[in-house]
Amino acid sequence: MTRQALIIDCDPGVDDAVALMLAFASHELELLAITTVGGNAGVEKTARNARMMRQIAGRGDVPVHAGAAQPLVRDPIDAGEFHGPEGLGHLAPFEPEVPLAEGHAADAIVDLVMARPQGSVALAVMGPMTNLALALRRAPHLAERLGPVVVMGGARSEGGNITPSAEYNIWADPDAAAEVFASGCRITVLGLDATHQVRATEDRIARIEAIRTPSSDAAAAMLNFSRTVERTIVGWDAAPLHDPCTIAWLLRPKLFELRPCRIDVETTSDLTRGHTAVEFRVDPETARHHWAVSADGEGVFDIIATTLEAAR
Repeated sequence: MTRQALIIDCDPGVDDAVALMLAFASHELELLAITTVGGNAGVEKTARNARMMRQIAGRGDVPVHAGAAQPLVRDPIDAGEFHGPEGLGHLAPFEPEVPLAEGHAADAIVDLVMARPQGSVALAVMGPMTNLALALRRAPHLAERLGPVVVMGGARSEGGNITPSAEYNIWADPDAAAEVFASGCRITVLGLDATHQVRATEDRIARIEAIRTPSSDAAAAMLNFSRTVERTIVGWDAAPLHDPCTIAWLLRPKLFELRPCRIDVETTSDLTRGHTAVEFRVDPETARHHWAVSADGEGVFDIIATTLEAAR
């Protein structure tokens, strides 16, 4: 079986942690590296949290590179109210055994992509796009070298989760997102319109809890924390599962309905900072962006559960 080479750029974050567990467990993915960015928590914590998940999953073979500590031109603002002060809910932090890999995340992205055939390395971006923007500044031709780029971010019909029109990952560094969307990269975008259709219901969490491995236990703990937070802050019974949708799309793209489009990001207005303007009136043959308009929530949870079960 040919495996998809993949770099994951993330800011763990409880839903990032579930996505990492899914990717670590998948036999269909060749994980080249995890790169981390400041976002849901500060960059020191996100780099530690990625290494914690790596150790729990028993995947010390995958290097973790720390990246940007703050947005391109703005002050960082974390999302601790949704992820806990350490970024991983109630999971007690610990210092992982394997240290960070040398080199900045943006440099690692460039070097790893350039070392492989054109179009062969996928990139899943689960946090602010700062690292990818920096990588593209260093090597603009990276846009043509990258394979599938899948991003969790943005909102259209669902509205935002930070402001009425902005989703956190885009809002946290809108300038980076604007640069990435303008770079020429072919990008699949899984925004709130799709991820709000993927809900961590009690039955779905129970299926993952029943697997009883370190990875599934960690994933279930993240999902239960998210569910409690959503009930408390938002009032929803089941929390949406955002970041793991990127890995699910790579593994089972038919779980998502995509439409070709052009995406621009608002960077100048304080009122609409981070708004994703999704324009569907484009030529499908030349469109560089694709927006997810729907997702099969049951299918996404099925691929998470079956992949974690198979890795026992």
